Amino acid sequence: MANQDFFVIKAKEDGVNVIGLTRGSDTRFHHSEKLDKGEVMIAQFTDHTSAVKVRGKAVIQTSHGEIDTEV
Repeated sequence: MANQDFFVIKAKEDGVNVIGLTRGSDTRFHHSEKLDKGEVMIAQFTDHTSAVKVRGKAVIQTSHGEIDTEV
């Protein structure tokens, strides 16, 4: 596994999209989830996932701090 750390995404509105992007020479979308207000997703980076895109109003908590999207 690439990283043992996890991160938390909490939706502040309905319809927040969480999109996983692949690792490797060809970066592609490989997984997506839709969260409704108040839903929480706990995730981590893996050998297959190198990045995550969050679209919508959400709070993202990591070991590096908390990020509040400004949509």
